[in-house]
Amino acid sequence: MECKKPKVIVICGPTASGKTALSIELAKQINGEIISSDSMQIYKDMDIGTAKPTKEETKDIKHYLIDFVAPNQRYSVAEFKKDAENAIEEILAKGKTPIVVGGTGLYVDSLIYRIEYQDIELDEDYRNQLEKIAEEQGLETLYEQAQKIDPEAMKKISPNDKKRIIRVLEIFKATGKNKTEQEIESRKNEVKYDYKVFAINMDREKLYERINKRVDIMLEQGLVQEVQALVKKYNEFPTAMQGLGYKEVVQYLKNEISYEEMVDKIKMETRRYAKRQITWFKKNKQTIWIDGQNDLQENIQLIRRKS
Repeated sequence: MECKKPKVIVICGPTASGKTALSIELAKQINGEIISSDSMQIYKDMDIGTAKPTKEETKDIKHYLIDFVAPNQRYSVAEFKKDAENAIEEILAKGKTPIVVGGTGLYVDSLIYRIEYQDIELDEDYRNQLEKIAEEQGLETLYEQAQKIDPEAMKKISPNDKKRIIRVLEIFKATGKNKTEQEIESRKNEVKYDYKVFAINMDREKLYERINKRVDIMLEQGLVQEVQALVKKYNEFPTAMQGLGYKEVVQYLKNEISYEEMVDKIKMETRRYAKRQITWFKKNKQTIWIDGQNDLQENIQLIRRKS
């Protein structure tokens, strides 16, 4: 007789859609603990711009994989998958329900499809070479190279997303296989848990309104001062500072753009990111979409019923 797999609830969706509030209230009601699947909330000293849950929000419910990596350290998807599965086991051992929460599609997919991303060593010389090409010949040169190597992966990557373009090239150089080939191979692995995936949907205009308001609140809370403190504390943190809000504030601090331009740019880029997140999560046919404008308790009842 086949052994029943342990249940893991996943709550994903675009930024500012209400994942934090929903997951904390759900965890209280079903004796759950939360594992963050947000690639920016892992970083220490980056609280405001990543919209980390507050101490008040986390005091009753244990959260994993938040606030534990220095901004100048590299943290891979492979490391996330390993840490997240360890956290799932720890929560299950307590007799509680793991709730994976976040908007980083790559992190979520690494779990629900059991994709094995190879944890390749960073080749500093090759990275510097690529950075030099981007600077001297333009990022489009690297984008075209990456398209030839992995046309499928590049469909989901913006021509301006230097970090992910370089990653596609690095993976191919280190392994001899492109990212898409690796994903196809690893998706054949049996998934360890019974993942119940829920994504928050919301009227686009309402979502954009929430995003704009959240950016205003972040700035009121001291986002600019947070970035200034980071710049002072850490010598370099290239990956962390590519995060939404952070790179625009750095441009402002370098006098490359005005304060008003910075605010407009953060809002615009966050809206674009939300759109990409929605597209990403729509790929999973098993996802159950819930309306973010519904009453919180109504959505919790839906999750409990469907999982």
